[in-house]
Formats: sequence, C-alpha cells, structure tokens
Amino acid sequence: MNDAIIPKGVAHLEIPPGQKTETISFLLLPKLSMLAFTSAVEPLRIANQLTGQTLFKWQVVTETGDPIRCSNGVQLGADCSLDEANLTGRLIVCSGIEPETVISDKVTGALRKHWRLGGEVGGLCTGAYALAKAGILKGHDFTLHWENIPPFRQNHPELEPLDQLYVIDRRIMTCGGGSSATDLFLRIISDRLGTQLAHAVLNMCLHPVHRSEEETQTSSRAALLGTRNRKLLQILRFMEENVEELFTLDDLAQMFRVSRRQIERLFLSHVGTTPKQYLTDLRLRRGRMLLAETDLKVSDVAASCGFESANHFSRRFREKYGVSPHRFQTARSRT
Repeated sequence: MNDAIIPKGVAHLEIPPGQKTETISFLLLPKLSMLAFTSAVEPLRIANQLTGQTLFKWQVVTETGDPIRCSNGVQLGADCSLDEANLTGRLIVCSGIEPETVISDKVTGALRKHWRLGGEVGGLCTGAYALAKAGILKGHDFTLHWENIPPFRQNHPELEPLDQLYVIDRRIMTCGGGSSATDLFLRIISDRLGTQLAHAVLNMCLHPVHRSEEETQTSSRAALLGTRNRKLLQILRFMEENVEELFTLDDLAQMFRVSRRQIERLFLSHVGTTPKQYLTDLRLRRGRMLLAETDLKVSDVAASCGFESANHFSRRFREKYGVSPHRFQTARSRT
C-alpha cells in the first residue's frame, strides 16, 4: 500500500485536523480502462493535496501481483497480489474491454469474501461483470459502460443494469467508466468530508460540474442530432429499445401517426441516412457487441438483433465489417 501521499501544491483548503484515513483497494483486471482507473484515483490524491492530510490511502492489487496491461497497451504496476493484500476498506474492481474473458475464480472469490464480511465493493467501467459472477448484484441497482449493457443482459438475464453515470446502492458502488469515475469519487468525498472539499477537488480536476447519479451516460439524441423534432426523437428511441423486433417503415408510420414520406425526410435531413439503413446499422452494431462478449451462436445473435435469418445477418455483417460473424467471433476468442 502507498505511504501517505500528500503532494505539495499551491491551492489549499482548511478542514478540521485529525481526519480518519480511508483505505481503498483497486483490483485491476487485464485490459482495464486506464481512463476510468485514473479518474477514480486522482480525486483522492487531490483531496490529500488540498488539505495537507492523509484522507485517503490506496493500494493497487492484481491477482498475481504482476504488472497488468490496460486496454490502451500501457502497463501498470501493482503494490501486491490478492493473497498479499490487506483488504480492509472499499474494494473496487477495475475492468475494461472483453470483461467476461478476464475474470478468474480467485477474483470473484475475493470479492465475495469481502462482501460477506461486510465490506464495500464496487466496479469501474465493466467491473459489474466481476460483481455479477461473484453473485452479489442480485437485488441491487448498478450500472456499467453503456456499450456493454446489451451483452451483459444476454449473459445475465436475471440482472438489469441502469443507464446511469454511477450508482451507489448500500454497500455496492458502480459507474460506467471514463470520467464518470470522477463523479462517483466526488460523491464519496462529498458524503464523507463535505461539499466544499468536493467542489475544490472538482475545480482541480477541471471537471466542469459534479454530475448527479441519475444522469444518463450518453448525450441526448436531441443534442447529438441538433434537433428537437419530437416525432423523430420518439422513432429513434423506439428503434434503439426494440432493435430485436421485426417492424417496417409502414409500421412506424402507423405507430407514430406520421406519413412514411415524412419519416424518410426527417431521417435524411437530421440523421443523414435512410430509416432502413439507420436501423440496419443499429442492429449490426448490436450484433457485433454480442459476438464480442457472449458465447451466443451466430443464428441466436441474428435473431436477437432483428434479422430474419442468420444468412441475411452474415451477409450484411461482412459488407459492413469486412469479415464474417464466425471469423470475427473466432478471432475475438483467441485474443
């Protein structure tokens, strides 16, 4: 574990002396998101720096104690192995891409033991995969990165993640990764040490605002497309939420009480493509996610993405990604 890390800086915030030190263990899994990890650690370092007190200590843990490589290829060192770690405070698992492939029984066992002993646990980015495999998410609200929510639902149909920046539910805290880890840890600082310190840390991070727990992870469709056309936004939302259903443009026209021609004009004007192509691309992206992070057969993936047949799905997948679904799935499983 790190010694008292209190870097020197110009900015200072006076708080009552003698604050209790909180220990946080970060359990790093292979291919973790470096952005999520550093976005969580830096607010702790800044809180110590601003106050001149050891408010937080943290240790970096890997399963074996060996360095671990992030999804961006950067290698991070560890303070200790799971066997050597003194897990007395919060235990936060840090994951990233292909989460299903990097979770060992030793990792889930450590999380389960810490949880059963009354400890607090958490997951950054796709860390919820490890918490789910440890069997401690049932009956709790949680989240993970939006890109991984569809395959997570396929792998764990009994669990339903929330589309939120972060979630704190009793002794479980999760976030979608990226800069949302900063929002989560600002909340931890605020709850324990007050909003004044949390705001000072926010400013040091150049984080524009402390976003609330309930905010969604992705930008609104209205902001993304630069339109507030109610009918178009309703249709886009319906497509995204019902990507596995078979429906036609005529079905949409009847459902939303707008002509087929008007739907086509709205898409070309604001989305830059036809409704059919937009829906096909949406389904192909969903299929690619499922192939990458589940063991579903290609035929099952095709059905889950609203394609009438596996052959149709395979043909369109090859056209878009330059490789067949079978070859893509095989290649991903070997990495």
